[in-house]
Amino acid sequence: MTVAEMTSRQHRRRVRVWFGEHVIAQYVAEPPLAARYEQAMRRRFAGLRVTNDVLGPQQEADN
Repeated sequence: MTVAEMTSRQHRRRVRVWFGEHVIAQYVAEPPLAARYEQAMRRRFAGLRVTNDVLGPQQEADN
């Protein structure tokens, strides 16, 4: 893996939609796409919690 790939992977975001303690939707992308997805999910699921977190290097398998 190149340095550019590692840097890119470290800056990816994970957006999740929660129904109580259960994740019902998950999306991993670069920050601009993740922010767009987050806003769409907030509109679609107005009553549910939506999180947008930095995807850490140990979480690579979540793609």
